[in-house]
Amino acid sequence: MSEYQLEIKQIVDYPRCRIYRQFVQSLIADRNIRTNGGSGLFFYTVLSSYANFRTSYKRIGGINYTVYPGEWLCELKELTEWFHFRFGRQAISVLNDLQGRHLITYELIGNGRLIKYKIVGWHKHNRVLEYNAPCQKDTGFFFLPICIANEIIGTRRPSEMDILLDLWLNTVYNDEQVQGSDVAPVVYIRNGSGNPLISYAELAQRYNVSKATIGRYLKKFEELELISISSFPGTHGTVISLRNYLSTMFQISDVMLDKEEIAMALHITINLPESVANDASTVSELRKEVIMQKVEKILMSQGFSCFDCSNFRYKLLELSDCQGTVLTERSDTHKRRLRYSLKLLCGEQKEIAQFELILTPAN
Repeated sequence: MSEYQLEIKQIVDYPRCRIYRQFVQSLIADRNIRTNGGSGLFFYTVLSSYANFRTSYKRIGGINYTVYPGEWLCELKELTEWFHFRFGRQAISVLNDLQGRHLITYELIGNGRLIKYKIVGWHKHNRVLEYNAPCQKDTGFFFLPICIANEIIGTRRPSEMDILLDLWLNTVYNDEQVQGSDVAPVVYIRNGSGNPLISYAELAQRYNVSKATIGRYLKKFEELELISISSFPGTHGTVISLRNYLSTMFQISDVMLDKEEIAMALHITINLPESVANDASTVSELRKEVIMQKVEKILMSQGFSCFDCSNFRYKLLELSDCQGTVLTERSDTHKRRLRYSLKLLCGEQKEIAQFELILTPAN
């Protein structure tokens, strides 16, 4: 058997960030981070985390309600608790603000006890499943558009919670275009420079606060073991690294790449039979089966539930123009470094996601 290292990179062409619902639940439960001030990003993220990704039905007070993708139905007192408020009128004020920005729509039903809201543009950034079933609210992930996050952050002075969330949304790991990201997940405000160094003055301008306030916020986050700060002398700036980023955002210990458009990479070891590994023709059925078994296991653990659907299809094609050879230390033979294009489809035409797979012979 030949041992290979499999790397999976999700290829996307739009700026959005993968957010795990368990991460949002941890923010809701954390009372150490203040939400007073502008917490629009936190509120919008919470609402998005509960939004349905398929049609479901909910029964409250003896009445059945249909909840469509991008919508959710909850009691006003629940929403008030999620937002860290004491009074329902405070939660209603937030909903009015987000509705005024055309980010959500909502209505009061059940004599004002229930809130039914809808995330505007949900279908543009999140996959919608066609079948009806209950939607889990504490597992899986959703995508949050970076442009909306930037819009909310830029409208008013953000709270501690919004600043922390913005740092998370702008964190990059192992991106060859961002210096230092191969060492640790670093905060990189996307400016095209590829340099994660940032000054307190730049952060103060971004968040419309003083440099002293930024210093207090970052010191608090560091004391809570949420970030690590590496400051450099002179005018170089500061590098902010997120602690527990991979385990919190991706729930894995292996490498996950978060590029500007949010890319995902995983590293696992697979074993290929010698005859399959050395097959220089098209992707053999046996090699395809071995690869897809590993890919399915990893992606399902990350929230891709389509593999069990009867409409699921995939296309796995070898990128022949990107092949290379690797000389192994244990023999004089060359083993190939293989690259593939993997497309996941719903039906025959609708593309769900695209990945680049790289098989590198293990030492």
